[in-house]
Amino acid sequence: MKRILLTALLACAASLAALPAWAAPQDFAFGIIGHAFAGDNGEEVLRRAIAETDADNLAFVVVNGVKSASEPCDDDLYSQRRELLSQAQNGVFMSLAASDWITCRDKEQRSDAIERLARIRELFHAGEFSLGASRLPLLRQSLTPKFRSYAENTRWEVGNVLFATLNLPAGNNHFVLDGGRNNEFEDRLIANRNWLQHLFAYAALRKASAVVFFSDGNPFGAPPKRSFFRTQRDGFAETRRAFSELSGKFQGRVLVVHGEAAGNKAPPRILWTGNLGSVGVGERWLKVVVDDHLPQLFAVADADGERR
Repeated sequence: MKRILLTALLACAASLAALPAWAAPQDFAFGIIGHAFAGDNGEEVLRRAIAETDADNLAFVVVNGVKSASEPCDDDLYSQRRELLSQAQNGVFMSLAASDWITCRDKEQRSDAIERLARIRELFHAGEFSLGASRLPLLRQSLTPKFRSYAENTRWEVGNVLFATLNLPAGNNHFVLDGGRNNEFEDRLIANRNWLQHLFAYAALRKASAVVFFSDGNPFGAPPKRSFFRTQRDGFAETRRAFSELSGKFQGRVLVVHGEAAGNKAPPRILWTGNLGSVGVGERWLKVVVDDHLPQLFAVADADGERR
């Protein structure tokens, strides 16, 4: 019996040792390029933001969306934007935006969202490393056979903080008011729930100090307004409940960085409710500092380095 118990303990220790060890706490910063493309000059705006983030001292950069809603959804544009991200000096992770795929139409002006989503996954969400010169290792939800389509849901680690992307498009999470089943919405809802459960379980196992999520839509925003004829379903309701439940059981901080900026043009600030915080990117790229000496671990920094 003692030999069996010892063998089990050794096996458990070996499995934990095989996991990547969390680095010692440290101070660092990361950048988020928001989806603030207006009109048809998306490439110019994105190129300028990448140049500015390249000039800063950042651990990595997350790009929330690569095109504006008014720009074409063709392969040439996608390929050009991928090449632009690949030329960045920082490691670049892409977070899908609604305008990357949901607003796309074919020649007959029918929705081309599902086909374009599949194409973007092929171009931007393949491989085991980030884009850019600093190739950072990542893991994708698509490694799980049941969710092999969801390569855009990724996770990576810096210091003792876990980072992850979550496909939550702005515009009510792509819930469509029409007859029948919202196949894409409902299937992704299941995948996202699984991804959240996995991330929080992994973070708890590794005793992470925080988990940071990047999404296009704001899961904590105001629910859609009721129409005269029927009530619009809140496409973020399930995800919001999952965040509340899982973060309530987590010992560290949870930060959600989304692409929906406040309408009053005020400088972005992290809004905290307990250990759960959220912040919108705004019109320019956003810099977030991670500092163990901060009461809430995270702070937003402006161009002059002042923290808010």
